[in-house]
Amino acid sequence: MTSRLGKPDTQADVDLRELLDQRPPDNFVVVAGAGSGKTTSLIKALSHLTRTRGRELLMRGQQVACITYTDVAVTEIRGDVGDDALCHVSTIHSFLWSLIQPFQTDIRDWVITRIGEKILEESARLDNPRTKAASRPKIEASLVRYNRQKEIVAGLDRFTYGTGSDYSHGVLGHSDILKLVPALLQEKQLLRDLLAARYPVLFVDESQDTTPAFIDALRTVAKTVGHEFCLGFFGDPMQKIYTAGAGAVALEEGWRELKKPENFRCPQSVLRVINSIRAEDDRLEQVRGRTIRKDGRDVPVEGTARLFLLPADEKRTERVGQVRRYLSRNNDDPLWESDAKAADVRMLVVVHRMAASRLGFPDLYAALNDDAPDSLKDGVVDGTAWPLRPFMTYLLPLASAVRAEDDFEMVAILRDRGPLSNPAGLQDIAKILVGLQAATIELNRLLSNPATTVRQVITFAIAATLLVADERLIRHLAVPTAPEDEMDPERPALTAFLESPAIQLWEYKKYIEDLSPFATQQGVKGAEFDRVMVLLDDEEGRGQTLFSYGKYFGITELSPTDKANIAEGKDSVISRTRRLFYVCCSRAVQDLAVVLFVPDVAAARDAVAAKGFFPIQNIIGEEAL
Repeated sequence: MTSRLGKPDTQADVDLRELLDQRPPDNFVVVAGAGSGKTTSLIKALSHLTRTRGRELLMRGQQVACITYTDVAVTEIRGDVGDDALCHVSTIHSFLWSLIQPFQTDIRDWVITRIGEKILEESARLDNPRTKAASRPKIEASLVRYNRQKEIVAGLDRFTYGTGSDYSHGVLGHSDILKLVPALLQEKQLLRDLLAARYPVLFVDESQDTTPAFIDALRTVAKTVGHEFCLGFFGDPMQKIYTAGAGAVALEEGWRELKKPENFRCPQSVLRVINSIRAEDDRLEQVRGRTIRKDGRDVPVEGTARLFLLPADEKRTERVGQVRRYLSRNNDDPLWESDAKAADVRMLVVVHRMAASRLGFPDLYAALNDDAPDSLKDGVVDGTAWPLRPFMTYLLPLASAVRAEDDFEMVAILRDRGPLSNPAGLQDIAKILVGLQAATIELNRLLSNPATTVRQVITFAIAATLLVADERLIRHLAVPTAPEDEMDPERPALTAFLESPAIQLWEYKKYIEDLSPFATQQGVKGAEFDRVMVLLDDEEGRGQTLFSYGKYFGITELSPTDKANIAEGKDSVISRTRRLFYVCCSRAVQDLAVVLFVPDVAAARDAVAAKGFFPIQNIIGEEAL
């Protein structure tokens, strides 16, 4: 365990320890606002269980499960837990797969049912007299493909878990796991008993973004198992940013709710902003704010929070630079103009497309996002999409080693992930190394040429024996296309990806590896930065309807659907945008700058001021820049 344990207890930490000491402990929900130290409370709870029940549970072969949403969160929690054998920390996907992996027959039956559902859907479309004639050949081809897929799956006896689905090869993707396992948990008491027996205490981190189906399945586990089982959720409904998330976890009879209103991150100016935002929602008022030690006492930090109201014209990039110079000048802080990582400036955009456009990989992003299936869209967000993996994990690092003239690193990469990894095929090693050196130099040249396409790089890498491409990639490279592959739902996206400029992969890699000052507003949940600039621009976020800052601030008129959703208490564009805005603003440790681009600045000023988030003197127009 790490230094988080040395941080002062909050009342929620004390209450949680007392709860865990009960026999049996109550199931519980911890509601922890941004900057409250939710992870600290989680780590303290794990440490307490290790001290009080660790030996007892380990002797029975049991562990405490801690499951969270992302690999980044897993790494953070494992870094705190260290080598504590009691704690099993994993992503939801990995956790669910570990539960279901032994039940291969059930997996096969579920996949066959899923394919059957698709066959029924396509058959219904074909039977619909309103289906256009031009669409019928594609539907018929899909039916042939699904029926063939169903036959193949029926003969499989082994399934694995991968980034994207490939049923014919026994591969289940992320979305499959999130549907399959909760469904089987609801159906099978044996699986519920197995989960509870292996993990008598189970913590769910970031519960607001966990799927309702999984939460409901865990509720069923808690209700139906015959031995002691403690279920705990840690999250914040105000930080729900994924539409598939459950949001607030409703309490069952006998469950306890523990609230953690403290904020240890934000200066007072930012704390006032986020409390004003939250007052429109669940009205949890956060207290304390960031302090510094001065003259033997804790002194609140004031910080700065401003909103810049600027015209949505072709000068956006120039105006962002003007805002950064303004902040550098008025805050007497030159780091606002620096893109160096040490400056800790982060510019948050609504969608990845805006970052892609500003950073220089628009074609690459559009190819794997626009009209692409979810298996690719989800993976382009974090670099895990299967067509990107050869570049992210191998070809780009190899070209980087060539650029750095680092022969040792180049050989290490070729040995770990390339042709040198198979000693049996190495006869004349000296000759092979000479050939590989020439191939890597050419690879770097191709990846440095703006005219080179992704297809050309992959084709060369395969021909030069630098890369052994998987079967899916080979199929998409093939010209002409096999008839059965023509209807592959990934085909259009892969075709566009292969024709994208390969040089854009470099900027994409920087973005994914957090080496640029840009990030999406959704992607920074849980993170914090000294200097935060939030770029709000509905026009640049075109194509997405989930969020609208114009509607949120009362600048843009609500649609009839928006009004109906609000009247019916459904999640709406207003509530979604409010939560996202809260997440963005609550990242700031020192300074917050919100830049709102609008078509009509004069008309927007009164609406923004009426919200009351920022004092009128801190709403700044272009004339002040």
